Amino acid sequence: MTNDTAGIALVTGAAGGMGQFIARQLHADGHRVYLADIALEQADALARELSPDGATARAIRLDVSRRQDFVDALAEITEHWGTPTILVNNAAVTRAADLMSLGEEDFNSVLTTNVDSIFFGCQVIGAAMAEAGYGRIINMASLAGQNGGTSTGGHYAASKGAILTTTKIFARELAAKGVTVNAISPGPHDLPIVHQTVPADKLDQVVAGIPVQRLGNPAFIARTVGLLAAADAAFVTGACWDINGGLYVR
Repeated sequence: MTNDTAGIALVTGAAGGMGQFIARQLHADGHRVYLADIALEQADALARELSPDGATARAIRLDVSRRQDFVDALAEITEHWGTPTILVNNAAVTRAADLMSLGEEDFNSVLTTNVDSIFFGCQVIGAAMAEAGYGRIINMASLAGQNGGTSTGGHYAASKGAILTTTKIFARELAAKGVTVNAISPGPHDLPIVHQTVPADKLDQVVAGIPVQRLGNPAFIARTVGLLAAADAAFVTGACWDINGGLYVR
């Protein structure tokens, strides 16, 4: 593939927040995009906005906690457009919770959903990419998985840490088959989920604690996804791209 060759992208969690920015960016970059979400109506509305006739953007319902949903999505995408060349594992469950009273059911629900989504996405879609000899996988991690922050819940932080390890596992497995697997680890960004999770009276304190003194711009995250999804990104794999305003430096 050449650097300007249009790809076939699958973006999970594409109906809202960061997923919308990513789907819009990949579509603007010339890729055909499948917008996957359990909120099918919202995903379909965005897909129709991007491509009214469905030629370059389509929506699909995908529950990322179920391996079979990835299998079914792969079958549909392959039937319509061919083997996916780009996978963005963006979907995640975020639920703020007190660390020391976090219950077993809530812990398992968030941990398994967030980690399963990455693992099964890489496994199912990654295998198809490997067979085709080309692919770009980008997993959305989080600062919480690096520094142990629990403002979004200990279960969320634990899941995002596991995503970083899962990224390395599949990067090693798929590298020789033309498939790269990388992670992006954002800090606090100007997104609805941040404003919903952090009380308004505490958001100023959060911003004041960020070395660059501002929330991140999700459009830049989307452009970073586009960069890692490019054909000439072949020498980048198993990496974690930190975009956190200086909250975690290494």
